[in-house]
Amino acid sequence: MNQFSKMDKSFDAQANYERSRAEAGYVPRNEARQQDYDRIGFMSGLEVHQQLLTKEKLFCHCPAGVYNKSHEYDAEIVRHMRPTLSELGEYDGTALMEFKTRKEIVYRIKNATACTYEVDDTPPFPINREALGIAIEISLLSKLNIVGEVHITRKQYLDGSIPTGFQRTAIIGVEGEIPLRNKTIRLIQLSIEEDSCREISDIGHKRVYKTDRLGMPLIETVTYPECMNPDEVHEACDYIRFLNRSTGKVRTGIGAGRQDVNVSCKGGTRVEIKGVAHTKWIPELTHNEAFRQWSLLLLRNKLTERITDSSAWKVQVADVNAETIEPLPDILQQATDLKHDIKIIRLPNFKGALSHFTQPGKMFANELSDRLKVIACLEKPNMLHNEMLVPALTEAQWTLMGKKLKANGNDALMLIWGPQDDMKTAIETIEERCKMALDGIPPETRKSLPDGTTIFERVLPGADRMYPDTDSAPIPLADSYIDNLSKNMPEDVIKRYHQLKKWGVPEDTYTYIFSKNLYPLISDMHEKLGIDPKITGTFIGHKLKHELGKAGKDKFKMKTIFHLFAFLKENKLDYRLAWRMLPELIVHPRLDFDSLLNTLKFKKTDEDSILAKLPFVGEKFEVNPKKPESQHRHNWIMGQLRNLATGNIDLTKLAMAVKANQA
Repeated sequence: MNQFSKMDKSFDAQANYERSRAEAGYVPRNEARQQDYDRIGFMSGLEVHQQLLTKEKLFCHCPAGVYNKSHEYDAEIVRHMRPTLSELGEYDGTALMEFKTRKEIVYRIKNATACTYEVDDTPPFPINREALGIAIEISLLSKLNIVGEVHITRKQYLDGSIPTGFQRTAIIGVEGEIPLRNKTIRLIQLSIEEDSCREISDIGHKRVYKTDRLGMPLIETVTYPECMNPDEVHEACDYIRFLNRSTGKVRTGIGAGRQDVNVSCKGGTRVEIKGVAHTKWIPELTHNEAFRQWSLLLLRNKLTERITDSSAWKVQVADVNAETIEPLPDILQQATDLKHDIKIIRLPNFKGALSHFTQPGKMFANELSDRLKVIACLEKPNMLHNEMLVPALTEAQWTLMGKKLKANGNDALMLIWGPQDDMKTAIETIEERCKMALDGIPPETRKSLPDGTTIFERVLPGADRMYPDTDSAPIPLADSYIDNLSKNMPEDVIKRYHQLKKWGVPEDTYTYIFSKNLYPLISDMHEKLGIDPKITGTFIGHKLKHELGKAGKDKFKMKTIFHLFAFLKENKLDYRLAWRMLPELIVHPRLDFDSLLNTLKFKKTDEDSILAKLPFVGEKFEVNPKKPESQHRHNWIMGQLRNLATGNIDLTKLAMAVKANQA
């Protein structure tokens, strides 16, 4: 046996994975403490995107917020991206990566939601002044300094999601801040920009987009990287989103708000987690990304001890036929049936690297597989390797293939397969990513997954990706215009937070209240109806949230809650009756309140009549052959009288009467 075979016998991939996980000091998110984040130098900032509630798009008169829900479309436009030299004679790294993919970009167009501007065949219209006004209002709320002139620029967008290859954007405010519970986070800027297309699919060399969302007004709030743990990132993101929603002038719902999260660790680099749809994902994502970088730095240290000249390091590649790998796993049989090439790749001195821990359930081999999918367009599964935790090939098969490349015990082996035209790019991609491992952390954009892990999406764009838009003139902002916008702004979210606490509204309701912008409703009911905000806040944050979730309802006229409590007050009914009425009101929103009470078989009864029933109900309990333990007597009697009591007597008073009667 050769050296590779002898040493491979003693190698335990599972043990290596667990060992590297322990060396990185990885702890699950729910067990992590601030000292864990201080140890690895956790640092994070945000780019929070929010669609604005306008009638038209930002640079044309197409309707905003009208989505093509079906798969029907009126036309398709096909484009191929290619890199061009900048004024400095350089190529953008993202442009080069996208060019390697040889993607065919397909735009599906519906006449009702797109025009010739969207497909880059017409110059832009003047900027949407409604959107500009909203962006300035939110900038003022964010304590940003408003620019004297709005200069529209072009920001390169090279994944094909914007047909022009660039996004028109403009800075509105700079150097602001937001208050968190224990600190203040500085803001770099707020920009207004046009939204990109919606991706439908990305398979092989074809990527398909819908253009209905393209061009919708969007703001982007950018923070400094001053969040020192995942909870601070989550809190900062929520605050920005709640601030935006407090104006009542932004869109809500799936896709209306998205955030990019920038994460780094000590010795690492900025990695952007793109398009995080739910703020509740942020803590797990940022936690895992920081530890991914920390673990990759440990891998770099191990590899550079063996590989002193990274510039001379190369992979070795050989063709493999089906007979060499007999018996074939199903995945390789499929590749053979499709006439795909199969390559064995030797990674010199990379033993232990492929099974090195990076994220929960993932290892360095996943970093290679992700890039093969994105850059070489090899759909997953696209590789096998000799450090898999669940081996797909035997040791003898790896030994036989390793002999073709004279592999030794310090090497790692991989198998990849795919169309012949993609093999050159695939091999270059593997070699490039392995060389990056010798340097540390590659700056890149990653896509978030619901389990809190991420996958490679594309190379991080270069810093010099913005340049003036020659089609748009500067827009001066007069002081009087800004002063006028500042007159009708809502109060700060932090003030609303403290007011809710002062009112005694349960803190676990705040996120729902702020995310749905329901604070004004609670305040209105307090000021106009004189109802205790603790009652309405609890009703909205607990009961309303629960019932809408149970019914699967996304939309509900929140003003109905105001009218419901006004009806109860006018008819001198107990507010707790709202708890019984709400489920029926959600199912039958057009039902008037009197009819709703009839549906519930509610009868107005005085307190004395209800209390007079206690002896009878108590006797009924005693003669019940299946009566529960005496301790439950109180709950049983309350259950018998609850429907009659709700709305007629305070339940606390009834409970005290039941207790007294029991004694």
